[in-house]
Amino acid sequence: MTGIELSSNAFNDHSFIARWYSYEGPNVSPPLAWSGVPDDAAELLLLCEDPDAPSGTFAHWVVVGIDPHSDGVEAGHCPPGGTELVNSYGQQGWGGPHPPPGDDAHHYFFRLYALSEPCVLPDAPGADQVHQEVERRRLADGTLVGLYQR
Repeated sequence: MTGIELSSNAFNDHSFIARWYSYEGPNVSPPLAWSGVPDDAAELLLLCEDPDAPSGTFAHWVVVGIDPHSDGVEAGHCPPGGTELVNSYGQQGWGGPHPPPGDDAHHYFFRLYALSEPCVLPDAPGADQVHQEVERRRLADGTLVGLYQR
């Protein structure tokens, strides 16, 4: 399996995400860039999840149907061709970091998957559902981790 290079000009891998992108700030989705998508990918899927959430892994952003020929997304936008599903806040689209005050920094895993065929998910999938569906179709993936603490 090949790897996708996933990055952001808003934060580096394993560095802190600015309040601008958080749920307590303007709640703008961060810009992302990617490369190394296999030519035979049918679509891309983006998942941002927080496995440190007290109630279990929290899905902050789930986007399906992203154009496999795209190379990124600007801040505050949906990736090209993508459909934003309902996140764990119960809202469609991006829901930024909002860990409990006083917790150690939470890890926000941005995962981009290249899939061999379209992925069908419910309107409000949990992170575990996304992982189960992706496993059967994954050609390549890339991960970028951001930190946030209140």
